[in-house]
Amino acid sequence: MRVVSQYVREQKRYTKNDLKSKFSFDEDGVEKFIKNLKAYGVLKSVKNTDDQLEMSDLVDDDIEITDETAESGDCLYVFTYVGVITCGSRVIKVYPKYLLSKKDDDVLDEMKQVVKVLERYSRSEEQIINVFNGDGENRSFNILAVILFFINDYYEYGIYTNSEDIIEVNGEGEILWGKTIDESFALIEDNRPYYMELYTEKSVEDDMDYFKRLHECVLTECSKQLHAAQLDELFDMDRIELSEETLEDFGDKEYILERIVKELNLQFNTHRQILLKTLYAYISQDRKMLDENDGISMFGTTAYHAVWEKACAEVFDNKLNTMLCQLKMTVPLAEKYQGKKERRQKLIDIIEKPIWQGIDTEAKAADTLIPDLISIPCIDGQDWFIIFDAKYYNLQLEKGKSLRGNPGVGDVTKQYLYQLAYRDFINVHHIAEVRNCFLMPTEENEIVVKGVAKMQMLEALGLENIQIRLIPAIKLYDCYLSDTHMDIKELKL
Repeated sequence: MRVVSQYVREQKRYTKNDLKSKFSFDEDGVEKFIKNLKAYGVLKSVKNTDDQLEMSDLVDDDIEITDETAESGDCLYVFTYVGVITCGSRVIKVYPKYLLSKKDDDVLDEMKQVVKVLERYSRSEEQIINVFNGDGENRSFNILAVILFFINDYYEYGIYTNSEDIIEVNGEGEILWGKTIDESFALIEDNRPYYMELYTEKSVEDDMDYFKRLHECVLTECSKQLHAAQLDELFDMDRIELSEETLEDFGDKEYILERIVKELNLQFNTHRQILLKTLYAYISQDRKMLDENDGISMFGTTAYHAVWEKACAEVFDNKLNTMLCQLKMTVPLAEKYQGKKERRQKLIDIIEKPIWQGIDTEAKAADTLIPDLISIPCIDGQDWFIIFDAKYYNLQLEKGKSLRGNPGVGDVTKQYLYQLAYRDFINVHHIAEVRNCFLMPTEENEIVVKGVAKMQMLEALGLENIQIRLIPAIKLYDCYLSDTHMDIKELKL
């Protein structure tokens, strides 16, 4: 089977002919391909207009539901996903939209980093394995996610093993004093017993254990599939060759599944249960990642903005969910926040919630304004209060070009209101330096001071205008993956 593996850019506009050529389809094939991807929500269609071809961000107004069999040129197609998708024998590697100057065949290094970021984000959000994609008629086995789970799990935990505890005489294991005292002969000298034979216990792994061999076989098969899909380099995974057996050597499908169920009933370790259940899913389903049945498997997300927000929050030391008594400021916590209840409030709890007042009743709303992240660094001996908003946009703000890829008016006004919500906290702690800032990704190597977003009526209230900084995604992700913070001084706020 010929595998076609290609890169595409998130939210770039493609014509039907572009997709047909890039993924080597005939007319019927490309229409089926488009229909399949749209059904899983990773591809959308927009009107084919001149201005659309220049856009790199997708907004709700752009989306038009069109007939997937429309003639070439009637609409444009947009990938609303970052990550890897397999569709039959086609492998689609979708890189982030901010990599504007890169050619499709020159993004491997950036995409390898993005894959690591997606893996870390998934772990931090405690996402379970998405064994299936879609629902109803569009439901398919997510073989790629399962393969990646097996290989990552192997790197972290090794091979599934069953061990047997054996008792030896004068062995090297732990001494069983109870058995030694009860069953061994002792010599008494100076009222102290000396045992000539000590009973010891050690665990011995069974190299021929059925499930150890099964696990090795599945891992070898998964590694071969990842290599065949030309994805082992992208996921930075070496070939795993642990077994020469095939699954047929372990019995028919029903027999293998029955053995796994019996083993599950004996295992109480959470990790082993997850591994056995995933083995069950893998063996019970169609295990071919590259197949002509057009089944979809995916690793990535349609909400990459959430990944960007998470990475920014960690790298810029978000304090929103930090209790007030744990904030490290140069001044002590103000008296009004010194009460037992007040001290244990989180910074996010300070924001006022709307009150709904009726004729004879009053109720407080559950929700309120929620900033992306707040940082309170000490810069040159002074506390700063910085309100960041991580925006996953490609902002066009250049002379002679129309404004594009900008956050909406609601995003701008909310950013001002966040400062207003914290004004009392800022004043009672005598924090003189307050900043508002949008953080957007860039493919550049240095932080770009892009400009300012402002509304004069809110500026007149004494609120800080919103500075715009483009953050090198590579640098931010390096910090995110290594659990380090970026120096806020670099932002030149």
